[in-house]
Amino acid sequence: MEFGILGPLRVRTHGREIAIPGRKQRTLLAALLLARGDVLSDERLTALLWGQRPPATVSAQLYTYVSRLRQRLGTAVELVREPAGYRLGIRDAVFDAAEFHRLSRAGHQALRDNRPDVAARLLHAALDLWRGPSLGGVTDQLRAAETPQLDEARMTALESRLEAELALGEHRQLVAELTGLVARFPLRERLRAQWMTALYRCERQAEALAVYQEGRRLLAEELGVDPGPALTATHHAVLSGGLALEPPVSRAAALPGAAAAP
Repeated sequence: MEFGILGPLRVRTHGREIAIPGRKQRTLLAALLLARGDVLSDERLTALLWGQRPPATVSAQLYTYVSRLRQRLGTAVELVREPAGYRLGIRDAVFDAAEFHRLSRAGHQALRDNRPDVAARLLHAALDLWRGPSLGGVTDQLRAAETPQLDEARMTALESRLEAELALGEHRQLVAELTGLVARFPLRERLRAQWMTALYRCERQAEALAVYQEGRRLLAEELGVDPGPALTATHHAVLSGGLALEPPVSRAAALPGAAAAP
């Protein structure tokens, strides 16, 4: 069985989609999935399903939603009543958020280990799991509680993927993507530094400097802060023509005797 929250809530088994009707029933399933096997209390589930105005029959309604969900999912999962609340065990099922975090962690580690080719592959795979805005079709309460962390993890994975591809010398291919991303997320300094790096490596130093000045102005106007150390260091490197912004020599080219055979 496969569960997905990186987009509209989705449940599939043997290639067939299982419909989970009703926003509250979808919210119940998504909340239990995100708990990763931990118990969610009745109070917490009530808040996620109904907010601050639960019905007088909330206990009975919650029990009904749990019973219906058990019927939909069958024996492939364990939806267990515990003294403190409910717990969902998905055993060997595939959960896209868990897979995203696993691939992202491995990709970030590969980048720290100076293996940008591996990092780019892993982070691409992680980002490809997203089908749209996360947690589609659930209550506003659950989205407010969970989407900020999910969206930040997605953006961090995207920035690390771009960093890996810059390390592989793919700056020309990345300029257009980075231009669009900075337009959408103008206050993300890592993206802006990556855009400056790509422009500089394309011999567009003046544009890279203009990108910095725009970022400096926006940070001051919107947040009342100066650029952070990483963006400032990128600016200094662009000004000085620093080698820190040059694409690294490929691993093959760096090996002795790697020149092309006659």
